[in-house]
Amino acid sequence: MVELKTEAELAVMREAGRVVANALAAVRAAAAVGVSLLELDEVADDVLASAGAKSSFQHYHPHFAPTPFPAVICASVNDVIVHGIPSEYRLLDGDLVSVDFGACVDGFHGDSAISFIVGTPRPADVALIADTRDALEAGIAAARAGGRLGDVSAAVGEIGRARGYGIPSSFGGHGVGRAMHEAPSVPNEGRPGRGLSLRPGLTIAIEPMFMAGGRDRFVTDPDGWALRTVDGSRAAHIEHTIAVTGSGPVILTAP
Repeated sequence: MVELKTEAELAVMREAGRVVANALAAVRAAAAVGVSLLELDEVADDVLASAGAKSSFQHYHPHFAPTPFPAVICASVNDVIVHGIPSEYRLLDGDLVSVDFGACVDGFHGDSAISFIVGTPRPADVALIADTRDALEAGIAAARAGGRLGDVSAAVGEIGRARGYGIPSSFGGHGVGRAMHEAPSVPNEGRPGRGLSLRPGLTIAIEPMFMAGGRDRFVTDPDGWALRTVDGSRAAHIEHTIAVTGSGPVILTAP
């Protein structure tokens, strides 16, 4: 069931969103050549603790995963698309890193992701991240009251396909609220004018995931979590939690 949020509930979600934005900013600032993914996880955990918030990710156990998620961030490097488990891996010059993070405040969640380059950037990686951000912005712009969920999905997918990227079809955005993942599902491709009617109070995470190799297939790591491109090409993942309102979409996880 899709739950529409009240103004009071949206205000709480905005607080959760601020924690998410602050944690991602802190992780981005700490990410440098030689820093481990576990160290980045600790940075985000410290932000949670200082805000009195709870992790949306740690101990989360969806149906597809063999074990609960062990960390507070997903840290996906280079050819890992999403759901990377933080490890002792130390960042190298030129790594493309995607960090996904969720926080819960007073029973409501916020969820967001960023992609960035550590050290010396490759032009193709810069373009991949910029195009993924363009798709997110297009999806947000389409999330207007009176429209349809397919408008959001189509806006994301059209940019990805036009620019030659692969899109993992079985993973995408979702509703956010009292649970980190709730109805509705928000695919990264769709047909405009189709699907759920967008009404004020709807809160969703829009999260384009693009693969530079142009192929849609991916493989799952032995840990049952990390999704990896089949051809070793790089991937980017950028996300915001937004609210549909009568005056247009509002980003709840903005800094």
